[in-house]
Amino acid sequence: MVAGAMPLWSQVNTEQVLRIGQNALYFEDYMLSIQYFNQAIQAKPYLAQPYFLRAIAKLNLEDYNGAEADAAKALELNPFLTDAWEVRGVARQNLGKNRAAIDDYTEALKLLPRNRQLLFNRALALIDIKENDAAREAFDEIIGYYPGFDNAYLGRARVELEQADTVAAKADIDKALSINKNAANAYIMRADIAIKSHADFEGALADIDQAIKLMPRVAGLYINRAFLRYNLDSYNGAMADYDYALSLEPYNAVALFNRGLLLAEVNANDLALEDFNRVLELDPDDYRALYNRAMIYRAKGNTEGAIADISRVADRFPDFPGALYLRGELYRESGQLAKAERDFKNAKAKALALRPEPEPAEEGGSATSTPGSDTDDEAIPDELVSKRFASLLTVDDNASIQEEYNNSAIRGKVQDRNINIEIEPMMQLSFYSAPTELRRNTYYIREVDDLNATRQLRFVLVVTSVVPALDEAVIARHFQSIEYYNSHLATHAARPVDHIGRALDFITVRDYQNAEKDIDRAITMAPDLALNYLIRAQARYSRYQLERNSSSSQSSDALTRASLGRKALNDIADDLDHAISLSPRSAVAYYNKGNILYELEEYDLATAAYNKAIELKPDFGEAYYNRGYIALKAGRSNEGVADLSKAGELGIIPAYNLIKRITRP
Repeated sequence: MVAGAMPLWSQVNTEQVLRIGQNALYFEDYMLSIQYFNQAIQAKPYLAQPYFLRAIAKLNLEDYNGAEADAAKALELNPFLTDAWEVRGVARQNLGKNRAAIDDYTEALKLLPRNRQLLFNRALALIDIKENDAAREAFDEIIGYYPGFDNAYLGRARVELEQADTVAAKADIDKALSINKNAANAYIMRADIAIKSHADFEGALADIDQAIKLMPRVAGLYINRAFLRYNLDSYNGAMADYDYALSLEPYNAVALFNRGLLLAEVNANDLALEDFNRVLELDPDDYRALYNRAMIYRAKGNTEGAIADISRVADRFPDFPGALYLRGELYRESGQLAKAERDFKNAKAKALALRPEPEPAEEGGSATSTPGSDTDDEAIPDELVSKRFASLLTVDDNASIQEEYNNSAIRGKVQDRNINIEIEPMMQLSFYSAPTELRRNTYYIREVDDLNATRQLRFVLVVTSVVPALDEAVIARHFQSIEYYNSHLATHAARPVDHIGRALDFITVRDYQNAEKDIDRAITMAPDLALNYLIRAQARYSRYQLERNSSSSQSSDALTRASLGRKALNDIADDLDHAISLSPRSAVAYYNKGNILYELEEYDLATAAYNKAIELKPDFGEAYYNRGYIALKAGRSNEGVADLSKAGELGIIPAYNLIKRITRP
């Protein structure tokens, strides 16, 4: 059991256990944080705070039932814990318990009247239970309090669309964009209005283009743009969008189906067949794909396969004349004349029985009107049903209005939907890294290589830009390692490497205070080892991040906060200067110093540090990105874009997102 491997600090200092658990929560190590909160709950089950914090961790792991239960326990112990009402409300909203969520937000609002996030989430929950009048009043109230809150206008526009008030909805969307031109959802919603109200494909395309610049990795946007391009007779543009959507999501059935239709339209039957086959691998009961595959089989002379597919469609939709006509043709072509005659007669009878109805405004435009759904196709004329079987689909979940959270620790599964633009993070010394296909994410420092060669550490040390969240088994190994060092140091003469190893274990389990104590001892014993100063700078910076974002810091005097923060950053910069003096060819030390100088708003000095890092390591993508970011901030657009382009070439994915935002007209 992991808990058994953890130090029993909860018996001595529950406050310390909670602090370290909050450290892990802040750094999104949710499994690790839960282990600490478990210890605190075992030691003092009458405290509300550990249950509340564990609820946040579970919420971020999408364990909504567990989060609801823990938040409920926290409220049982302390009903005045405002954030616990919010956490339970968010959990319940994700579980579809919207009325209960509204009750929780209402309770929280008694403690925090006019809180923007609570009011907003309550309004969204009202939409979910179809209480549109109440939701509209709720958004009116929010806008009254916060007239500059763009998402409130989008939320009200969503209600207005539900109430078929398109004019008011468009006005609210336009207002949101006047406040925030980067509101991607506003462009998507406005494009939808343009299509459905008056088939303005060109206007919709302009808005979807803007949305894609802001959210370039959302496959659904490319699918919808392809639909628009097709309607504007841009076959190649539509095909390019489907290809790119599938590069983002190779198993996206809508993109596969639509691309198959376009390929069939130009008689690229073999390629179309591959796409329809892939759709049917994902969903064997996709009747649109079966219908169109039958058409491809017929064109290729595979009558048996075509009959098999269209028979399944005809069985599922017995009143669909188109399927019966097609099967009749196939029977006739294969010489089965009696069966052909029977299908032709049945098809004619079905067609005569259908009553003509006006064509829907969004013909083929909704991914929900698919064969195999519960749509009443029996009451629709043959030609319209056929169009439904062979028309392009769109996706309708790109413009969902996302919740906002009063408690910043609640991130949820949509935390990265809109990418925040910030510099690339500091390099870290760790036993773990998270490489990707584009980035190796580990870097060379001679002293690290030398230390690993001695085999005196219990784990192999790497320099990385991305430290992954760790699972329970890994966490347990590092608690055991800390206990090993405790025992070893109690019975043997201390060596610098023992304190370095234990400090790195403490960093791994997010106990930065003890890490700093250990590395201080290592520096006393080995003051000329550059690695010690890099490790201490890392521990100090992690502690600075936590203190900067802690609730206690938020409540203190702002001037005092700024002064203490600046002193902490200067201490970190001193450590990095010391590391550079001992190892003057360490590109990582210069890069980390650049990041600290950036936070100190010493932008020219930060740029000089990145220049040196790039001089020492010409393929240092993160340094190019951060230098480019500073150049853009200073208004040096050409210089900044050049650096970002190089960063993107070196695998720094956010570079392209930033370039698109900057170069957009």
